[in-house]
Amino acid sequence: MVRSPRERRCFRVPSGLVISAAMLLVLVSAPSSFASSSTAQNVEPSFGPSLTIRVSHLFHAIATDSLTVGEPLFFPESAYVAMKTGRIPSPVRDFQDRLLVFFRLDLGAYHAALSAHGPATFVGVNANAADAAWIAPGVCENSIGYWHVPGVRLVYRVKGVVRSVAVDSLISWRGVWYVVHLGPNPRPANVGTVDAPSLGRGVAGLAGGC
Repeated sequence: MVRSPRERRCFRVPSGLVISAAMLLVLVSAPSSFASSSTAQNVEPSFGPSLTIRVSHLFHAIATDSLTVGEPLFFPESAYVAMKTGRIPSPVRDFQDRLLVFFRLDLGAYHAALSAHGPATFVGVNANAADAAWIAPGVCENSIGYWHVPGVRLVYRVKGVVRSVAVDSLISWRGVWYVVHLGPNPRPANVGTVDAPSLGRGVAGLAGGC
């Protein structure tokens, strides 16, 4: 399913920008093993505090423009290779040269967007659990099924004004939500791109995609 277009804004990656931010200081770590049962993979991840904590750490990665902070929140390479082997020509190269490169560019673009009006603080998450969908094995060039949710919104405040941006696509691995596309996919150009910046909390979604 092709998602309806939403407002998008593109930024070339800047340098030297700093945001002060109040963070939830909770360690986020990837699961130690990907050998869990397929039953565990079928369980829809939580939309509760655990998602808020993960998005708060994504905000910290954006605030510091840090791939080191953001990478534990990004879909694991080993999981991507497991999903895509036999479905696309080179899963490792696709992960390294496309997904991870876009994530790095998008971190810079989101950093510029959030800092454009002054120091930003994290407010919360605007997500619609009804938008989550199970993507069955064999769909979207994947050999392993997973949960997907589009357009989860990262909500923040600058100088008393609430604003938000979309996280284009989260997918699950062993019951945990991970970013797979921070900015829009596809996008108008191969540069860091902020998905649907908005005043206020914005509207989560739209449903669809994979």
